[in-house]
Amino acid sequence: MLDTRTALETPEGIDLNLTVAGPIPRGLAWALDFLIRLGIYIGLILVLAQLEAFGIGLAMIAAFVLEWFYPVLFETLNHGVTPGKKALGLKVVHDDGSPVSWNASLIRNLLRAADFLPAFYALGSLISAFRPDFKRLGDIAAGTLVIYADKPPQAHALPPGEAEAPRVSLRLAEQQALLAFAERAPRLSPERQAELARLLVPELAARPETAVQELLAQGRWLAGPTR
Repeated sequence: MLDTRTALETPEGIDLNLTVAGPIPRGLAWALDFLIRLGIYIGLILVLAQLEAFGIGLAMIAAFVLEWFYPVLFETLNHGVTPGKKALGLKVVHDDGSPVSWNASLIRNLLRAADFLPAFYALGSLISAFRPDFKRLGDIAAGTLVIYADKPPQAHALPPGEAEAPRVSLRLAEQQALLAFAERAPRLSPERQAELARLLVPELAARPETAVQELLAQGRWLAGPTR
C-alpha cells in the first residue's frame, strides 16, 4: 500500500474513500487529549481539596467519569471528534463510514483498558501495527475506524466580467473542466491560461487573444448568478 486510503461501498450503493489514520497521529491525538484531561484533573484537585476528605472523594469520582466518558461524549456529540483528534484532523466513524454511535463509542473506549496491557498501550499498538486499517482491540470490537476528516471543498470566486452561454451543448465532464479552468485562471500566468485554453477547446487556437476571455465568460454563465 502506498497510502492508507480505503474504498468501501455503503448499503445504499455509494462509494466512499476513507483515509485511515496510522498509529503516530492517533498517538499524538491521544496525548493531546490526555494533557487536557490532566489539566482538568489538577484544577479539580486544587478546588475540591478545600473540602478535605469529602473533596478528595469527589475529585476521585470526577476523575473516573472524566477518564472514561470524556472521549465518549466528544465522539458522540461532536461528530466523532475529540479536541486531540480535531487538532490532528482525525475522526471516529463506523466501518461503513457512518457517524459513531453511543454503543460503539462506549465499547471502543472501555476496551482501552485491554489495549493498555501490559503497559503504555503495548497490546493495542502491537495489534494495530499488523492491521492495514490500524485498528486496536476497541475498534475491532466496536466496528469503528479512525480516519482523516476530509476538509470541505472551497469554491473559488470567478474573475468578474460578462457571462456568455457556450456556443455548443457541453457534457457534464466538459462543463466541470470549463468551470475548473475559470476558477484557476486568476492564479495562472497569461501564457499558461492561453495554453490551457487551447488544450480545452482546440478550435480557439486560431484566436488566442480572445480564447481565455471567451472561456471565462462561458464559465461565469455555467456558474450562474450566485457564484
